[in-house]
Amino acid sequence: MQSRTGNRMMAIAPVIAVIGLSIVPAGLGQNSADRNLIGIGATIFSLAAILFALGIYLKASVLQSSSGPEPAIPARPIRGGCDRCHMEMPVIQCKVHQQHLCGTCLSEHYDFRTCVYAPSSRKIAPKSMAARAR
Repeated sequence: MQSRTGNRMMAIAPVIAVIGLSIVPAGLGQNSADRNLIGIGATIFSLAAILFALGIYLKASVLQSSSGPEPAIPARPIRGGCDRCHMEMPVIQCKVHQQHLCGTCLSEHYDFRTCVYAPSSRKIAPKSMAARAR
């Protein structure tokens, strides 16, 4: 139902925009009696643009909800990863606590009064000895 509403909004919005643009010239010119028509026309035109954007948003939300949930991928720890979560690559090392941290764990660990940070020098560890031989 929202898709139909989005289609209707996207169909009506250009008509409203043309009406707004046709009002603007009435306020232009030296002998125009009412300069407020320029603002009224611009307001109607901007309202049409908002309706068109809302129609696009409604169509996108219907498409997103109809795609269904993504299948869950089991997360495995990364060898040589973050010392706290073991899921992401470390980006920084806390010199005080001797921990390599990813960006997510750093936001929980951050304390500017006691900790000293340096870029992490840890590399991804190879999975097996056969990988090292290559």
